[in-house]
Amino acid sequence: MTKRRKNKKTASNLDELVVIAYADDFEQARDFETLLKNNDIPVLIKQSDTEQAGHRAISIMVPEEYVDEAHVVIESQSAYDDFYDLTTDEEEQFGSEPLEDEL
Repeated sequence: MTKRRKNKKTASNLDELVVIAYADDFEQARDFETLLKNNDIPVLIKQSDTEQAGHRAISIMVPEEYVDEAHVVIESQSAYDDFYDLTTDEEEQFGSEPLEDEL
């Protein structure tokens, strides 16, 4: 009789997944997934069976050893998005007014 070996690394990684963020919808969850995978971080998206605030929570999970790196990647992207939104808002606010040289 042959004995089956369990892949300990795979089994332990599944047990050690940590939620690093919650997404509002599947589009945002896929954005998190793409961002993390582009940075070589394994990621799992899991939708909760229970509802919170009228919708199901979507968890973004990574293996425990990638938690710190995943947080840095997400925070960096958030800072970039905030900066981009700020510059876009300024262009919309000031872009329609003529410059003094144009008068």
